Amino acid sequence: MADRRRWITGAGAAVATATLLAGLVAGALGSAAAGRGGSAQARGSGSAAAGSADPAFPYLGAFTDSGAEGVANLAGFQKWLGGTPVRVGHTYLPGGTWEDVEGPQDLLQPWADWRRAEADRLFVLNVPMQAGNEERTSDTQVRSLLRQGASGAFDAHFSLLAQHLVDMGVPDTVVVLGWEMNGTTYAHRCGPDPKSWQAYWRRIVAAMRAVPGQKFRFDFAPSRGKDAVPWTECYPGDDTVDVIGMDSYDQPPGQSFDHQVSEPYGLQAQVDFAAQHGKAVSYPEWGLFQNGDDTAYVKGMLRWMSDHHALYQTITDYCPHGVWQCTANPESSKVFRELLAAPAASGGGAPAPSSSPRPGTSAPVRGPRPSTHTPSSSPRPSTPASSRSPRPSTPAPTRKPPHGTSAPVPPGAAPAPSVAPASRAPGKGAVPPGTAPVPSPSGKTRG
Repeated sequence: MADRRRWITGAGAAVATATLLAGLVAGALGSAAAGRGGSAQARGSGSAAAGSADPAFPYLGAFTDSGAEGVANLAGFQKWLGGTPVRVGHTYLPGGTWEDVEGPQDLLQPWADWRRAEADRLFVLNVPMQAGNEERTSDTQVRSLLRQGASGAFDAHFSLLAQHLVDMGVPDTVVVLGWEMNGTTYAHRCGPDPKSWQAYWRRIVAAMRAVPGQKFRFDFAPSRGKDAVPWTECYPGDDTVDVIGMDSYDQPPGQSFDHQVSEPYGLQAQVDFAAQHGKAVSYPEWGLFQNGDDTAYVKGMLRWMSDHHALYQTITDYCPHGVWQCTANPESSKVFRELLAAPAASGGGAPAPSSSPRPGTSAPVRGPRPSTHTPSSSPRPSTPASSRSPRPSTPAPTRKPPHGTSAPVPPGAAPAPSVAPASRAPGKGAVPPGTAPVPSPSGKTRG
């Protein structure tokens, strides 16, 4: 079913320095109290991370590619941003077979090596809840699969994934499990049977948390808005969720950023829900889309994520969504870089780019794809329609080498200031040493 598209590779960016944050506050991102505009309630439990960087600003990143090329791209994006440290790496597991869901080492090992190279980096991994996750699967089939999962039929696959991540030295991975469950794109969608979906999520989390040495955080990340079903109907419970994420692209029905904030089940609803449940917020996918080269959206999203102390954000950096290597958005690219690039060594603002964004000439990579679903109040069709934003599609299956075989770490990110880990949400215990720091909290719109 997936519409395979050519991707423009990009790279991750990271948390800004205190000087950079001051510049953001003074400029177009300016918010009250130096970026602390979110209320104490909205900031929730993950409240502050110590260090030279202001904890109000989110960890920055970008989804650039699935495997080793995505890791290598992080250094390029960091250079484009004038040395702003890259601290967030983000990729997706394939969803073609159960072996894919268990975590192919050739895909994960480069990310694990990158994560372990710096103590304060964060690795974010989207994990499908079903094999054949992008196949045309009827609601009847999805309902049956969810019930099988809820009964424990698939536990072993997720236990194996957890063991692989621990063995590769990334036990503190942020797991974006069953993302955009409120839409129609994936076989892991929630709509056909929300109760079974919740039970299945809980089984997966229990299976992964049972693996010795794990320190996973689980990110519940719907698409912005109602989409096929209200995402609140899918929420599996505070004891199995650590982060309330949201994938939010610049597209209708959000004609303006303000509407994207205020729409039902939109960005404001996300941060309110997270505050009520004592959770951090995140933005695993965001970017330009049907509303074009929209600088107001870029400024709005960056301000929003700063004000609400997002745990992390990763822009989808390929055309039509990206800002680094997508030449389709020159004004937004300029704004993004001006606001987030590190000050020049002389202290006189952002440096001039070493080169312009590369044109979209990269080799095909399978991953998120744009789609144009418009939500409605009617029930979801039995055959999933494409949701309203890019979606990760499945890299070609490859034979996994034995876990434990290490791949070289590409040269790249400049060392970042050390940041003490913050505490987790109430009842979750402290984040263990070595876990990426958690700024305090403050959502891809398929709907």
